[in-house]
Parts: sequence; C-alpha cells; structure tokens
Amino acid sequence: MMRLLDISFDAPEMNLALDEVLLDSADHEQNPVSTLRFWESPVPFIVLGTGQVLAQEVYMEHCEQDGMPIRRRCSAGGCVLQGPGSLNYSLALVCDEYPEVRQLRASYCYILHKLSDAFMEFGLEVQHLGISDMVFGAKKVSGNAQRRRRRAILHHGTLLYQVDYHAMTRYLREPADRPEYRGCRTHQDFVTELPLDEIKLRKVVQSAFSVDTIMASPPTPSEINAAEQLAVEKYASLDWIHRR
Repeated sequence: MMRLLDISFDAPEMNLALDEVLLDSADHEQNPVSTLRFWESPVPFIVLGTGQVLAQEVYMEHCEQDGMPIRRRCSAGGCVLQGPGSLNYSLALVCDEYPEVRQLRASYCYILHKLSDAFMEFGLEVQHLGISDMVFGAKKVSGNAQRRRRRAILHHGTLLYQVDYHAMTRYLREPADRPEYRGCRTHQDFVTELPLDEIKLRKVVQSAFSVDTIMASPPTPSEINAAEQLAVEKYASLDWIHRR
C-alpha cells in the first residue's frame, strides 16, 4: 500500500531534501515504504538537475540582482522554475512492489501513461512525449526526472497550472539539450498551463496510482530530522549547488 504525504516547506532545500529521504525510506533494506508526496513551494526558486552546468542553464546575474534562490536536486533532467502554480508530485517506489519501474525507459512509460489515462478520466488529453515530458495541446505541462537505487526509485515531476512566463524567460537560458518535438520553440512558446486547479490535479495523480486520501500521514520524526540535516549539509550548500 502506498503512503500519501502532502507537505510543503518554505525553504526550497527542505522540499528537495525530503524527496531524497523518501527515496531512502523506499530503499530501506528491512522496512521499505512506497510513498506519493505532493508539494508546492510558496516561494519561487530555480532548481537544476544533478548533472547540469549552472552557468549554461541559468542567467546568474539576473538571479543575483533579484535574490532568486538557485538549488540543485538529486535527480537528472532539466532546469526548471519552481514556485506557486507548480504542483510537484513525488513517487518513492519499492521495486519489488512496482516491478514495472525496474528499467529506466519502461518506468517513465509506466508512470506517465498511468497519468495520461487518469487525465482522460477528467476529460483532458495529456500525453507522454519525449523521454520524460507530458504535453497538453502539443505544449509541455509536466517535466519529470528520476533518481534510482538498487531496490527503489524516486520519480518526481511538476504539473503546471499557472506559469510565470516573465520569470521563466528572465532566469532560465534556452536549453541546448531539447526533445525533438520541441523544435526551436522558446520557453514561452513551448510551455503552457493545465486547465485544472491544484486540488483537481491532486485527484488526478491519486486516481492514477490508486492512492486514497485516507492513506495520508505525516512524515515520521526520523524522516523530518534526516531531511533537516540533508537540507543544511547538501541542498543549501554552495559546494552542491555550484558543483558544476
């Protein structure tokens, strides 16, 4: 049975740290726990994929001028703008419980197709395109990324229901690595909003993975303690943020 968490923090680094801690819980040798988590940052921030080069992805001078925080997550994928209007869902899945996620490409197809089917139940044709994107009307509404361990995976993604196009253009450089379906479209021409609010988006994701609200629970005290330590030692660390 999948646990449900719905918890957001003011500090960007805490939101990123808890996702990694949930992966640790799913990868636990004696007592693994699969979890679906929702979170939405109350403050805007930029988040890089683990292997991206900061100066190639972000207009650093604009971030410094405006006090825009920059962080780096534990998963791969592209650089995105987080904040209000971007609902995040995180799946920490035990591979023995979800054998469909053992292989990378197959796991994206499994998870994103389940979401596509759930959106259809709400009357929206949201499709999986590229390796890890979801599109609505040929425009991107969800980017997804993963971190993989031997016994578990972390799959997390954004669901856009409000987009700050000005901030996206001001802080994010146009990426060199593009999915083929994007072509030469700019951020503003490539990204759009889902016509559902955050409450309905939660229902879509819960429906996709058969997670009922009665399964909701808070993180354990040990998970919160681990996230707080990881937030300080890793996710707020300049060594981590500027590692590339």
